[in-house]
Amino acid sequence: MYPSKRPIIAITGSAGKTTTKEMIASILNIRFNIVKSIRNRNLSHTEHYAKSIKPHHQAVVLEYGLLKPGDIKKHCTILQPNISVVTNIGSAHVGNFNSSIEQLAKEKSEIIAGLEPHGTLYINADDTNSELLTIEPFSGSIKTIGIKNKADYKATRIRFHKNGMTFKVRLNNKRRRFTIPVYGIHHIYNALFSIAVTDSLGFTPEEMQKGFNHSSQFLKNNRRLSLYTLTDHVQVLDDTWSANPQATKAAIDVLSEIGEGANIAVLGSMLELGEHSVDQHLDVGKHLARKNVDKLFTFGKDARHIGMGAIDAGFPEEHVFHFDKINDMNLSLLGVIQPDTTVLVKGSHSIRMNRTVKFLLSSFSKAE
Repeated sequence: MYPSKRPIIAITGSAGKTTTKEMIASILNIRFNIVKSIRNRNLSHTEHYAKSIKPHHQAVVLEYGLLKPGDIKKHCTILQPNISVVTNIGSAHVGNFNSSIEQLAKEKSEIIAGLEPHGTLYINADDTNSELLTIEPFSGSIKTIGIKNKADYKATRIRFHKNGMTFKVRLNNKRRRFTIPVYGIHHIYNALFSIAVTDSLGFTPEEMQKGFNHSSQFLKNNRRLSLYTLTDHVQVLDDTWSANPQATKAAIDVLSEIGEGANIAVLGSMLELGEHSVDQHLDVGKHLARKNVDKLFTFGKDARHIGMGAIDAGFPEEHVFHFDKINDMNLSLLGVIQPDTTVLVKGSHSIRMNRTVKFLLSSFSKAE
């Protein structure tokens, strides 16, 4: 089945844009010749992508990034979508919008205002902040995805397994099982968006799963919860591509689930949170204190508050270590890693926490 009109799929949100785009693209590629955003180039490249569309292209899937007011409106003016996805409304970049979630949601709503009137909008039924989106006067179709709340596409029976996650979704009155090659409940949401969008375009569950399998080429070793297994059963979770409070909590959840011995969280500062920065870092610390984490290492000025939040929530103060110099942190970290330890490394992109990942990979040999 081919759509009667070329799908122009635009994805925005505070987290999950790139992974959702790659999952959708991997499924579309099973049958379609497509144009998609390159990596996470989503701000000033829309005009280039629009010019790249040729008659033989059957679908377009792009990220519509938002860094300052007017960005999404500009994207939609250049290339109007007929399918829009809003992954979530979080605190990423909220500092650029007067530290107001309401203002950020208003700007994200431009992807709805710019959507073709009879297009389709996909939103997250579990994301409270998505209720702040301005839907009217959009008169097209609205589809929801979720895990906790009622949704058109709902994931159930979610499980962690050796190479990723499994879950089930009801499609055409049949419960279908899917596997994605990456860890994290937040990635289940990304997968649900890709299932919802491609289901509307006539793709089968088998094609969707094939697309997920192909998406491993992007998801593996891309600094988004990439798992490295090293000697002595030491594992390193590399989640250093970006960081916001929601994604950091999700990464801590993954560490808590997959670590079988000692679990160490190495967390850098989360940037562009504006006046919410202290509260959000404290909140991440409180979340960590409730999870299966044994030691906390923090790096950067704002990250100090993660440790404070954890201690306030009952995490042992003697297991919290803060550093302003990454080399000092790396050496200290190396001194506490024992066999069967899992280490999560996460922080905003410009903090360059990947230096710690490279240090650990060079200090331990990769297991065969």
